[in-house]
Amino acid sequence: MYTFEVSFPVRYYETDQMGVVHHSNYIRYFECARNSMMDSWDYPIQQCEADGVTIPIVEVQCKYRFPARMGDTLTVKASIGKVPAAKLVIIQSVCNQHGQVCAEGQVVLGFLNKATGRPVRCPEKLLSIIGRLIEDSEQQ
Repeated sequence: MYTFEVSFPVRYYETDQMGVVHHSNYIRYFECARNSMMDSWDYPIQQCEADGVTIPIVEVQCKYRFPARMGDTLTVKASIGKVPAAKLVIIQSVCNQHGQVCAEGQVVLGFLNKATGRPVRCPEKLLSIIGRLIEDSEQQ
């Protein structure tokens, strides 16, 4: 399984009056990790779209475990266990600086032809990148 991590501090505007991160932000954190992951591959989402394929979210699952708070530094993980065909499943988690899991879940992404809006298979370039990363992670 390939895993990518990104860390950042909780920002004031993400919290409520009690200094607790609002539940809706965890979905944003998941997206931040996925976009940073694709950027790290030198194949950002903008390039995929320029290549004619959009990647909409088909399904999101999120379980809230422990509240993240103002002052915390969060680490968001995005893991891919298998090469996609029609859908890409990404397992995600958000942990605070103490290693406590604040939220965990999965996001399922589809692939659409940008011009027609019709479903397509995962772009070859993305397949190649993910396949290589999973293979490399299994050899370690």
